[in-house]
Amino acid sequence: MRRLALLLAALALLAGCSTSKDAVAIGGTFQFVAPNGRTEITYDDPASRGTVGALSGPSLLKTGQDVGLADYTGRIVVINIWGSWCGPCRTEAPDLEFVQQRTASIGGTVLGIDVKDDRQAASDFVKDRGLTYDSIFDASGRSLAALGGLPRNVVPQTVVLDKQHRVAAVYLQPIRVPVLIPLIQKLAAEPAPASG
Repeated sequence: MRRLALLLAALALLAGCSTSKDAVAIGGTFQFVAPNGRTEITYDDPASRGTVGALSGPSLLKTGQDVGLADYTGRIVVINIWGSWCGPCRTEAPDLEFVQQRTASIGGTVLGIDVKDDRQAASDFVKDRGLTYDSIFDASGRSLAALGGLPRNVVPQTVVLDKQHRVAAVYLQPIRVPVLIPLIQKLAAEPAPASG
């Protein structure tokens, strides 16, 4: 826990020259900062939300295929970073499946990123829990680079993207359905991005 606090403090120092105490959009790119060590951070003002990089990798559900944000254009995406070895992930996975089922009709979807894992263990984890949402198999943690500055050693963690795939919230702890569903509903009610 002390190591996490030091890492988050270092990240805050590095971002200290920004104009905000929250995550910052530098040239429109999301760069994570944990203000005052908070573990739940929301970005209510759409103008304050930064975008993440191209996020994709091998699909856990569809062998031989890739999955990524480009597959969910115009949808709210709940990105959950997990591992089959992670105790809290075992509890959280059914909740995320519930969120997926409950919010699909309003444009919500869940995309997992399975990190530091064995592919067979990850596949068994998904199958045993009856998960229908896909995950990127990211044993090396390379896909996480698209999520600018998120701590790689915090599992589980969840990042919620709005319809334009800008970061609307970060949770550095297990998610809670009573918090996540209202957030997705709020994001779904935001105006659609202007086409141009």
